[in-house]
Amino acid sequence: MSKSIYHSLIDRKQRQKKSFAVLIDPDKVNDKSLEETIALAVEASVDYFFVGGSLVVSSYLDDCIRLIKKSCDIPVLIFPGSPSQVSKYADALLYLSLISGRNPELLIGQHVVSAPIVKQSGLEIISTGYMVVDGGAPTTVSYISNASPLPSDKNEIAMCTAMAGEMLGMKIIYMDAGSGAKKAISENMIQKVSSCIQVPLIVGGGITEPEKAYNNCKAGADLIVVGNAIEKDPGLIKEIASAVHSIPLARI
Repeated sequence: MSKSIYHSLIDRKQRQKKSFAVLIDPDKVNDKSLEETIALAVEASVDYFFVGGSLVVSSYLDDCIRLIKKSCDIPVLIFPGSPSQVSKYADALLYLSLISGRNPELLIGQHVVSAPIVKQSGLEIISTGYMVVDGGAPTTVSYISNASPLPSDKNEIAMCTAMAGEMLGMKIIYMDAGSGAKKAISENMIQKVSSCIQVPLIVGGGITEPEKAYNNCKAGADLIVVGNAIEKDPGLIKEIASAVHSIPLARI
């Protein structure tokens, strides 16, 4: 029996084996562009595909995931912007609770509505404490969530939020500056948050160059997610994958 996605993430964290996920927004790809991205990802040994978006107004979610699964063995995780973003063709679902905000609908309300659909999907469900951090520009996620992001210079708030999420049972903490962020989350904040939690830490948003991905990993991120920058320059897939995978493994 193969390991679950979550246990694979835990195993990689224990060995300090850093991971890289390419984020695919179904609204922004078609078969041709997706096939090109998949080929680049396979060549670069990308670890995961995240699929989803804040809106997803097209009907391409299922077909997008099926094409990825048909074309390669890279695991596919749904990164949903709403309860409707569920596909039985994926490997796992990041069940996001917006712990950085104060909108009860995104803390638990929408989960109550979506629970029967999610349960029936057969997907591996990974409870995820989602923390939106100010990236220097209004983002779709901050608008849709109707919640203010965490201040980018308030490390103590980020630390306490992450600790609370872990103690409430979240299996992963995901810090996100949002798509189109002008600035990525600081290495200092990543280091502070990473030092006070035991669960895997995902970091995304505003990462536009390999050096930033590398520094985020050195600071304590376990998994780097890049989407918007790759949409503009697919060649970044190989460069960022190389940077992330260059972090030395822990000696066990």
